[in-house]
Amino acid sequence: MKPAMETAAEENAEQSQEKKGCFECCIKCLGGVPYASLVATILCFSGVALFCGCGHVALTGTVSILEQHFSTTASDHALLSEVIQLMQYVIYGIASFFFLYGIILLAEGFYTTSAVKELHGEFKTTACGRCISGMFVFLTYVLGVAWLGVFGFSAVPVFMFYNIWSTCEVIKSLQTNMTVPGDQICVDIRQYGIIPWNAVPGKACGPILENICNTNEFYMSYHLFIVACAGAGATVIALLIYMMATTYNYAVLKFKSREDCCTKF
Repeated sequence: MKPAMETAAEENAEQSQEKKGCFECCIKCLGGVPYASLVATILCFSGVALFCGCGHVALTGTVSILEQHFSTTASDHALLSEVIQLMQYVIYGIASFFFLYGIILLAEGFYTTSAVKELHGEFKTTACGRCISGMFVFLTYVLGVAWLGVFGFSAVPVFMFYNIWSTCEVIKSLQTNMTVPGDQICVDIRQYGIIPWNAVPGKACGPILENICNTNEFYMSYHLFIVACAGAGATVIALLIYMMATTYNYAVLKFKSREDCCTKF
């Protein structure tokens, strides 16, 4: 029979060993978390959600504004309506694709980070793993360049709505100062190329333009386009983070594979 003090000491030693093992296991698991990919995934999901959700509603409001105030004949904006409807379907596809792609990139980040941290033994240097990492590096670069174009394209309606809003502010200031009649200040939507030059009326002047700026459709569409543009910018930043993370992980895996190859001899 062991003394009670020795038994208690052994139990304390076992408990401390278990706590130490649990702590080391937690540290090891936290070391395998791809924090850069995790931040990029959250930012990508947020940016794509803002771009797709706000862009879809803003396009619908834009069509309503054009039909009511700038192109009263349906045949004049029929092509534009079809293009906007097609863009809305494209938005659905973009949202679905990037939801899946973000999850895949996060999983790839877990794999490569764990491999770099040597958490999975020899699995870290397989040719298949390096090939998959290289494929994601290339695909992320391509998508990053494409989203730069999307970001630039999303800034066009913001620029157009800003010009209309600033013109309305000029009309208000002129009416306050009683200097120049506001009827002489107009906005011609036809110059942006979204409706043909024979569209009627095609432009709005003075109080009519000011009333357009005061409508809920204009206010909502303007601010939703701004948020959609910001979402596209957030997605570009997320893809840049993905680029850096995937390129670094691929480079480290490539280096480790060469190191393992050399150590075999």
